[in-house]
This record gives sequence, C-alpha cells and structure tokens, in this order.
Amino acid sequence: MTVPSTSTLTRANEQPVDGGRIRPVRHPGQWIGVAAILVAAALFVQFLVTNEKLRLDLVAGYLFERSVMRGLVLTLELTVVAMVLGIVLGTVLAIMRLSGNRVLSFVASGYIWFFRGTPILVQLLFWFFLGSILPVINLGIPFGPTFVEIPTNVLISQFTAAILGLGLNEAAYMAEIIRAGIKSVDPGQSEAAEAVGMSRMLAYRRIILPQASRVVLPPIANNTISMLKLSSLVIVVGLPELLTAVQLIYSRNFQQIPLLIVASIWYLLLTTILTIIQVRIERRLDRSVTGPRPVIRAAERQGTPS
Repeated sequence: MTVPSTSTLTRANEQPVDGGRIRPVRHPGQWIGVAAILVAAALFVQFLVTNEKLRLDLVAGYLFERSVMRGLVLTLELTVVAMVLGIVLGTVLAIMRLSGNRVLSFVASGYIWFFRGTPILVQLLFWFFLGSILPVINLGIPFGPTFVEIPTNVLISQFTAAILGLGLNEAAYMAEIIRAGIKSVDPGQSEAAEAVGMSRMLAYRRIILPQASRVVLPPIANNTISMLKLSSLVIVVGLPELLTAVQLIYSRNFQQIPLLIVASIWYLLLTTILTIIQVRIERRLDRSVTGPRPVIRAAERQGTPS
C-alpha cells in the first residue's frame, strides 16, 4: 500500500498541467462574489454622494456640536460606571453561586433569575419611580430605632437610577460569564492552592480569576459594546446621552436622518476603539500564557536542513 507523501497532500487542490507544472484550482464563484460586493459598495457610495436629502453638510456641522459632545461624554460615563458595577457585582455573584454554602448560592441564583427575567427598560423605570412607593430611605435597626433618613428622590437622581438599572442588570449576565470562566480553570489549581495553605478568596484572587480572565475577556468586551448602545435607553429617565441629544436637535429642525447619522458615526467610532483595545488585551494575555514566539532559523524558514 502506497502512502501519499506530504507534498501530495498539500497539493490536493492543484491541477497538473503540461510539463509537470502545477497550478491552483480556479474558483470562479469567489470572483463573482467579489464583483458583487464591489458593485454593491459602488452603489452605496453613489447613494451617499448623490442623495441631497442626506444633508452631509449638516452631518459635518453637527458632528462636534456642543450638546452632541455633552451627550457623548455622558454615554461614556454611563458605560464605564455601569460596566464596573456589573463586573464587580457579577464576580461576587459568580463566586457566591459556586460556593458550597447553599444560602449564598440560592441568593445569587435568585438575583440572576430576577434581573435576567425582567426587561432592562422596566428596571430603569422602577428605580426612577422608586420614590413613589418609598418616599424616605431609613437606615437603622429593623423594627428598631432609625439612625439616618434620606429622601429617596434626593438619593436616587436621574444618573443614579440609570446606573442602577444598567449596572444591576449587567451584573446578572456578567455573573454567568464569570462563572463559566471560573469553571473552565482546572480544578487541580484550587486543590494546589489549598495544599500550600491559601485561603479560598486568596486562591480566587491570585490563581483562579487571572486564568479565567482569558476566557471571559471576549464576552466582557462584547457586553461593553452592548452597554455602550444600551445606554440610549436612559432617555426614559430624562438623561440627555448621545442618542437623546440628537433627538432633541431633530425635534426642532426636523432633520432626522442627518442627526441619526451623526449618532451612528460616534457609536461606530467608539465601538471600533473598544474592539481595538479588546484585540490588544487578548494578544497580551496570549503572550503571557504561551510566551514569546521562538525565533525561526533562516534555514528552517527556507525548508532546508540546518
């Protein structure tokens, strides 16, 4: 029985021609697809350039308008604060759910069930109107004396209601992401940490969570991009973030599409920046695990024996 050589296998997609020379198999379908994409791109560019109703001059004029920039800054603040709250609380919930204590595990599971089972828009409205059923927040001993009384509408402002709605909802999803990352770590790592006398929390902080970060980073980055766009829902509590800012402008000049293009440009720019940051962090984490790539000798690169 003749075993095909490596060179024969690597040339499976090649055809012999006269003189013993070979050439790759042609794929006309790929070139048809490329041509269709180029035609579609040309039509789209033509639409942008020739359609006067798009008012690209208006887009350029409002791109750096003051209220739009304030909305952009508010969008970034909401995204950062809500994600920090979601990641920190989600990590605590993930550890609680994996805990051997059934009470902690039940509480974490109940939290995740409730916040994943109700719409985020409902949660935003709930926090915003909390003062209607709880006018004053009392801090003290249950069924005993009260030490501090704070009006709910003073404590929970529009920004606070937005952060609570976005951050607490994100924590429920983040808990499941981080739990999956923790479970992906070899159980022997925890056993080794216990063998050298580490406490459970110290093992999580120094051994388990750093290894789980490589697994959870892509979904966390994806959720951050989603949070950037979900922040537009805070219009229901009256916060003028990016999308709300452009809506307020086109409610006066009735130029809806140009102003929506302005918002889309900023969302695309921010999403691109977040994606670049994600790729760089992933590469750094990969290098920390696999180490630097070995230097290949010139003779090996050319396929000749050294």
